[in-house]
Amino acid sequence: MSGNEVGAIGQRLLDLRAQHREVHELIEKLLEGPYVDQVTLRRLKKRKLQLKDMISRMESDLIPDLDA
Repeated sequence: MSGNEVGAIGQRLLDLRAQHREVHELIEKLLEGPYVDQVTLRRLKKRKLQLKDMISRMESDLIPDLDA
């Protein structure tokens, strides 16, 4: 993997982490209210999980394979 690819993946990881944090904050705000829209809550939680999975995959791509 070239340096440019690593840099691009690193930037994408920062973006995904920021999105994950934003979705987390939206979920927290939604739960603070007296009424919780369960459909919206479910969608936000699903999106948060998707972002987490994408982050995990990208982080694992950055780990070099060791040929033992």
